[in-house]
Amino acid sequence: MTYQLQEINEAVLSDAKGFLADCDEHYQDRINNAAEVILNNMSRSQIVLLSGPSSSGKTTTAMKIEQELRRRGISTKTISMDNYFRPLDLQNAPRNENGEVDYESPSYMDMNLLLEHFSLLEAGKEILVPKFDFANQRRNESLAYPLRLSKNEIAIFEGIHALNDDIAGRYQDAIGIYLSARSSVMDGDDLRFKSTWMRLTRRVVRDHQFRGTGVAETLNMWANVRRGEKLYIDPFKDRAKITIDSSFPYEVSVMKAFAKPLLDSVFQEVPETTPGRDELLSLINAFSDFEPINPSLVHPDALLREFIGGGSYHY
Repeated sequence: MTYQLQEINEAVLSDAKGFLADCDEHYQDRINNAAEVILNNMSRSQIVLLSGPSSSGKTTTAMKIEQELRRRGISTKTISMDNYFRPLDLQNAPRNENGEVDYESPSYMDMNLLLEHFSLLEAGKEILVPKFDFANQRRNESLAYPLRLSKNEIAIFEGIHALNDDIAGRYQDAIGIYLSARSSVMDGDDLRFKSTWMRLTRRVVRDHQFRGTGVAETLNMWANVRRGEKLYIDPFKDRAKITIDSSFPYEVSVMKAFAKPLLDSVFQEVPETTPGRDELLSLINAFSDFEPINPSLVHPDALLREFIGGGSYHY
């Protein structure tokens, strides 16, 4: 799917608030459809596998599906698959072609424990959901918590590897959801804003505001993140029974207030010989094509609040 720059700017200038509301309503329609498919599959599986690339909005989407299922009388628990990472073992850790630890690799996950927990949950038995301590790169056993599903409950396992062969391929009764902010903005036939730029700006802003990660560090990591997506996420997206596009026509107009100053602040420090420097400049310049939207108009429940803050969900 693509959006047209002229249509976006016209909507912003004529009725920005109504434009945002319409876009959010279309996204909620996708959530409602997903909830219906999940409900229809409950007799086969109480497990939902939600995957998507970095900054596609997996956490908020899981919360919104929870809300919709709860409205229909189904209690839902969301579990981050990040908690199923293996404790870091530098000697045996998966590595990329440069010899660095490959944190994007599915080999870093405890697949056997995940599959065991799926089976126990669907048998009505209790599991202890682990809690991974990223600072120390190991599980914190004291923070593990019990979970049991009753007959009218659903568990959403959310993570970048949820549709991997070792998970979805071996647990085919579960509903798979693939989430991606995949829409670009065109000006006629000319590309103005890539879909990957949308996710990059989301991550730059979120990491700067909430994760203590500098803009330069996020930019430096991005190539490896994209490498991991192409190797470990994209090949399995067709396993999903549900695909949700989590991009919004209004988001570049909102994000320019957050992302452009951050990107401007580091661009002059990027050496001219750095790969990707020209594309970064194109990204920065592209914001000038969009009419701005005051971020205060973004609804507290909107997915974009996951990245800019000020929302009603707790992350």
